[in-house]
Amino acid sequence: MDNTEQNYEDFISTVSHELRTPLTSIRGFSQTMLSSWDKLDDDSKKKFIKIIEEQSNRLIHLVENMLSVTKLQSANSTFVYNELNIKSPIEQIIALVKNQYKDRNFEFSYNKNLPNIFVDKDKFQQIMTNLIENSAKYSPENSTIKIETSIENNNIAIKVINKGIGIDSKDYDKIFTKFSRIDNPLTRKVQGSGLGLYITKNLVEKMCGKISVTSTPICDNSNLSQITFKILFPIRNIEEQARIKCNQSH
Repeated sequence: MDNTEQNYEDFISTVSHELRTPLTSIRGFSQTMLSSWDKLDDDSKKKFIKIIEEQSNRLIHLVENMLSVTKLQSANSTFVYNELNIKSPIEQIIALVKNQYKDRNFEFSYNKNLPNIFVDKDKFQQIMTNLIENSAKYSPENSTIKIETSIENNNIAIKVINKGIGIDSKDYDKIFTKFSRIDNPLTRKVQGSGLGLYITKNLVEKMCGKISVTSTPICDNSNLSQITFKILFPIRNIEEQARIKCNQSH
């Protein structure tokens, strides 16, 4: 079996496993409600429906991620480049993620001197949603997720910073690979497909950006670390923008 076949089989095997878990929950709780409706009190019914809703959302998110992976691997994946001021899209994403993680705090430091970036708006929003959601998911309750912006060597830098269980430097590259999840007590409690950061890295690099992660222990006896994801997007002059637009139309 060649590598392509092996990768395909691994992909199908992992996806099947990831789909089976929420589907089993949805079926199990639905069957319980149908067979025991009259015996269940209202609180139990609400709890079961909430679980079904959460697992349905998990399924939708997983399917969306799988479709994104398929598109990334397709030669027909199109990017529509335009100038974008990042302030409003990031504020909208923070509001959406905050609604999902009500016990997390968010701080957005926007550099007013920041020029616009030249990216595909939808892909940029997908990148930022994945990163901010990921940081919220793997942060302790009542902790703060910080989003910071700056200019670094003719690049726009965006950092997403949270507190979490530390990542070993040897695993920095690993967390951006397909289906990879670092095994620790927190990741075992949090559901995830291991596709979000793989998609994020691919989208960033297809738009000529760079993404990296660092983990620095916090000296407060909590055994937590500061996890920083950093994206760099090149600042494009008018001529470079025109060239990208021209190539895009061919």
